[in-house]
Amino acid sequence: MDLSRIRNIGIIAHIDAGKTTLSERILFYTGKEHRMGEVHDGTAKMDYLPEEQARGITITSAATTCYWKEHRVNLIDTPGHVDFTAEVERSLRALDGAVGVFCGVAGVEAQSETVWRQADRYRVPRIAFVNKLDRVGADFDRVVVSIERRLGVVAIPVQMPIGRERDHAGVIDLVNMKALRFSDEEFGARVVEEEIPADLFPEAARRRALLVEKLAEVVDTVAEKFLADVPLTPADLDASLREATLRFKAVPVLAGSALRNKGVQPVLDAVIKYLPSPPEAKPIEGVGVKRGESVKRRADPGEPLTALVFKTIHDAHGEVAFVRVYAGVLNSGDAVFNPRTAKQERVNRLLLMHADERQQIAQAGPGEIVGVVGLKFTSTGDTLCPRHQQILLEGMLFPETVIDMSIEPRTSRDKETLEQALAILAKDDPTFRWQLDEETGQTIISGMGELHLEILRNRLLSDHGVAARVGQPRVAYKQTIGGAGTAWGEFRKSIGGKNLFAKISLRVEPDAKAAKLRFVNQACREDVPPSFLPAIENAARSCALSGGSLGFSVIRIRVTLLSGEWIEGESNETAFAVATERAFDEALNVAGVQILEPIMRFEIRTPAEYMKSIISDLNGRRARVTELALDEDPVLLRGEIPVSGTFGYSTTIRSLSQGRATCSMEPSDYAVVPEEVSRRLLF
Repeated sequence: MDLSRIRNIGIIAHIDAGKTTLSERILFYTGKEHRMGEVHDGTAKMDYLPEEQARGITITSAATTCYWKEHRVNLIDTPGHVDFTAEVERSLRALDGAVGVFCGVAGVEAQSETVWRQADRYRVPRIAFVNKLDRVGADFDRVVVSIERRLGVVAIPVQMPIGRERDHAGVIDLVNMKALRFSDEEFGARVVEEEIPADLFPEAARRRALLVEKLAEVVDTVAEKFLADVPLTPADLDASLREATLRFKAVPVLAGSALRNKGVQPVLDAVIKYLPSPPEAKPIEGVGVKRGESVKRRADPGEPLTALVFKTIHDAHGEVAFVRVYAGVLNSGDAVFNPRTAKQERVNRLLLMHADERQQIAQAGPGEIVGVVGLKFTSTGDTLCPRHQQILLEGMLFPETVIDMSIEPRTSRDKETLEQALAILAKDDPTFRWQLDEETGQTIISGMGELHLEILRNRLLSDHGVAARVGQPRVAYKQTIGGAGTAWGEFRKSIGGKNLFAKISLRVEPDAKAAKLRFVNQACREDVPPSFLPAIENAARSCALSGGSLGFSVIRIRVTLLSGEWIEGESNETAFAVATERAFDEALNVAGVQILEPIMRFEIRTPAEYMKSIISDLNGRRARVTELALDEDPVLLRGEIPVSGTFGYSTTIRSLSQGRATCSMEPSDYAVVPEEVSRRLLF
């Protein structure tokens, strides 16, 4: 297919903003589905997991392909709940554009900001859709102001709604100056284009003039015509809006109500008009494995194969890797190379995905998103390329886990089943961790929140048939150090008549820029031969992960190898690893350990009469309110709260507000725990 007619887009938003409802309408109007799925009755095609259908939320991103006006749209519907933010992260890594969905009542919410920042990080152009304008309290203009203020973008409305709240009847296209209505008797499938009603024309003309003014501020060609008083045609405006969107100068804003089947087709039109095709997206850039130089690949079938695995899933059909092809061609049966593992893989089958359905295909070219069966040694973030033209694409960063839970097999026979299931879940979900606590013998699973672990636990018990006992959620504390510490570590032992010896000196110090551990070698070759350096670094990282006597992982630390001693024939990797462990533990003691707790950023909207009781409860949870907007209705509270104070909070806030308040949270940072909490954890 002509690459200029392909769009790779994602639907991103806060939970309950209407992403999946919008996706279901897109599938219906493009003819991909012949009945309209609904989230509230569990029939949404894109929410195919039993847990998604039962809870009415999206848990895992789902991909599909549909066609609109001779364009191919590869669509990914992403979750909105903060516990599943990794799904958004890896989807955006593979996409060229996105539609940000905002509730017409609540506007920009906490997770809206999170996913918007993720899209900023991957330089993904966006358009915005203000949804739910049929609801009581909906205000299109207020949401546009919220988008500008909270997201720091130039928001340019290209539509205005016809009617407010329950009288919402359609939209006015400000570019073409036409009214658009959507046939109720045909589930909105027929778009009726009319002249703008006389009573709305003055307001529409004012808003179109404002559209031109805002475009003139960010696009030079519009500014020149605007200053010369030259009329701008709809084609001029569309071209300028496209330029502003692709250059991250502005965000076109559309209006509607997906649930009421209003305004969806114009969103598809805007995707085609304003979001980039694969050739228009920036060339993919990686590192040449052999020479280490920067390498760029264009969206061209004649280029060497360059593809990214952005997700893997295990289901009843086996393992499927979701792959974005950036350059070259991927064929069924091809041998491909993974530079990270230095292994060659075989593409057994290529699949075109439609949620949980799949269609076998023979080939995938630039700009395509497909499923691949047969990759045994490949994980999320890995690159696929030819062995003789290797390139390594930038991977993905995922946040640290904030909550733990213990899980134990009921019998010794269940242990192997449990470990196999945990390994599968960890491969599919980069924000899920598990490890064996050697002191207690328990297996500890870690995730992004209570809901995340609850979903994973249910999958272990139902999908994988694991018989296990699970504990209560607990905070995933971390450690760092308050100062610098230096220590020697020595290993000297005779095993089976053979002497083993190694001795090293390490310095540990805080490093705010290191997410986990930064390793630096300052030892000369005579003191520590280079062949032993990998064993020393791996041992230091292992110590940091296990956390020593407290068992909390050590983060934000720099470890410097200062010196060492070795003896020919007696020193090996094992001896240096043990010496490193001893030096690391002693240096940590010298530096002084600080315990860190994960902090969540919260946003609460509540009717004013419940505000005092909610704030009083937050104070008891060690929360800190940083913003209180009394002039908004409902009242808006923002602040930070330790994860330990969030357990069971969704139930509490419903009780305090008679179910009328809403709360959303996202990971913020780690902070040193108060002294009384530290004493409790240490003693």
